[in-house]
Amino acid sequence: MLLLASASPARRRLLEQAAIPHRVQVSGVDEEAIRHPDPAQLVQLLARAKARAVAGTLPQAHADAPCTGVLGCDSVLVFDGTVFGKPRDPAEAIERWRRMAGGWGDLQTGHCLLAPADGSERVATVTTRVQFAPLTDAEITAYVATGEPLQCAGGFALEGRGGALVERIEGCYSNVIGLSLPWLRRWLSHGM
Repeated sequence: MLLLASASPARRRLLEQAAIPHRVQVSGVDEEAIRHPDPAQLVQLLARAKARAVAGTLPQAHADAPCTGVLGCDSVLVFDGTVFGKPRDPAEAIERWRRMAGGWGDLQTGHCLLAPADGSERVATVTTRVQFAPLTDAEITAYVATGEPLQCAGGFALEGRGGALVERIEGCYSNVIGLSLPWLRRWLSHGM
């Protein structure tokens, strides 16, 4: 049984759709306390912190279903050299979308798969290029008013209403949603 160290409903849905047996246990990691100037390293540090925090609760937390791996993930969007996590409020989401509309960004997701049996870790950052549609202020305001952008790294949900605002993707589709299923499949099929 895989233990997902994330509160993200999108990551949970990806695992469900891929028929990967899992449970969710939120890590409680203070993400604001972890900093790094390199976005690829930052998401790896965050993913590792989440996986380790949850692994530290084993085996007592899930004695009824042995855990074969703990998966921590974290995502950011890098746009014109600026790192975008979740927008703090609607005003910030609108400002970001004004910058992003019509441009390209790199969605970077850090993954850490930890084997509780021996403490071994597989850590990587998967990057997917995303091209955003040109948008009017009215379209941006309407999208932000849905509240969806406030819940997502980069301020958009590919699997939600934000999917209509993405023109093109280069790379792993599921990575943009929050978890690279091809990366996870490779490591799970190798027994970690």
